[in-house]
Amino acid sequence: MSLHDDAVSVLEGYDEPDPQQKELRGTYLDHLAGHPDGMWKACGAGHLTASALVIDPERGRVLLTLHRKLRMWLQMGGHCEPQDTTLAAAARREATEESGITGLVLLPGGPVRLDRHPIPGPCHWHLDVQYAAMASAGAVERISDESLDLRWFPYDEVAGVADASVVRLLERTRARLGHGR
Repeated sequence: MSLHDDAVSVLEGYDEPDPQQKELRGTYLDHLAGHPDGMWKACGAGHLTASALVIDPERGRVLLTLHRKLRMWLQMGGHCEPQDTTLAAAARREATEESGITGLVLLPGGPVRLDRHPIPGPCHWHLDVQYAAMASAGAVERISDESLDLRWFPYDEVAGVADASVVRLLERTRARLGHGR
């Protein structure tokens, strides 16, 4: 199965009740149907990306990266690579590379959210498939070249440093964990 096929399968199985998420799911599937290269950075119409919110539920905190180019606190993530066999593998690889934490485990149940956001040209859209990754107790982070900073934030501080998409990702992750808001 190709990465493109995996993405279609993952998105077909993504069933969130939120009407905006349902609409995005349709947008992503339409994009993949119309663009065989829709997984890759070279696709000028936009491309899927994979990200993961690194979370330490025992301590009630998340690890965010201060993105070098965007200068925003974000979850770990980025472009799919030829060696990625699944969207989940791409999200875990990106989270591991950008956090320096090995042994991350994706939260069961597939993607937590979808988020479509504009980016500078030549390609103008990231169609992000967002997962959550659990860090083990005692995990030690290490900053990557893609970051200006890497920091753990208590849940209640995330809204003060990150944009609404990260806040929504944290809310959905906590709901899936059964931790409420």
